[in-house]
Amino acid sequence: PQHTLQLSGSHDFLVEQLVKYIVSEGTGLSITPSYIGSLEGLMMLYRGSADLAAVHLLDPASQQYNLPFIRQLFVHEPITVMRLASRDQGLIVAKGNPKNIREVKDLARNDVTIVNRQKGAGTRFLLDSFLAKENLEPSALKGYENEEWTHLGAAAHISRGTADAAFGIRCAASQLGLDFIPLTKEQFDLVFRWTPQNKASMEHLIDLIQLTNFKDSISGLDGYDAAEFGKIIYGNDRLGA
Repeated sequence: PQHTLQLSGSHDFLVEQLVKYIVSEGTGLSITPSYIGSLEGLMMLYRGSADLAAVHLLDPASQQYNLPFIRQLFVHEPITVMRLASRDQGLIVAKGNPKNIREVKDLARNDVTIVNRQKGAGTRFLLDSFLAKENLEPSALKGYENEEWTHLGAAAHISRGTADAAFGIRCAASQLGLDFIPLTKEQFDLVFRWTPQNKASMEHLIDLIQLTNFKDSISGLDGYDAAEFGKIIYGNDRLGA
């Protein structure tokens, strides 16, 4: 039987599609996702309790995504990093943007309440780096301590009117018919950690991503750019390859 792949890391619609695709196409692969945020996902991979991780982590010093963290953690372990997509990140606000929120510093206004993502989420890192650029303290934002674990969970607060803004991806805003103010494009990658046990399954998974029509499922996702989809952007020696 195939090794069941454990996927940890960021919650993302593309990753959800991938998990569904693997099941529905009868690929014989088995994959169990746990959406615990980019940082925690990478740490699980580092500790050997996951086979692959989905990450989007901005390194503020280099303004690079993912690789600075990955290079630091995985010195000896055989890994491969694959670019999945770049995603539009920005502010999710109510339809018609009634509070006229335009940029991050508007989140500190008295009449604005936000909903945040959990500690360790790549989206929260991104919000924090924007706050630092504006010299804003998190305590200046009403609702900063209100945490949600997924993009849709955060966006749902805007729909219900329990918050005025959330930092998140365009796709979540589109799915709930909300407005979106784009602020940046971020890189979303998959990190594979090779072991003798998972090698066959991981090679199978990489083939599925690169060689099948799975890529077509991205075209239905708003705010994703798949120009570099499936491209290997970093690797140290693959196990026995």
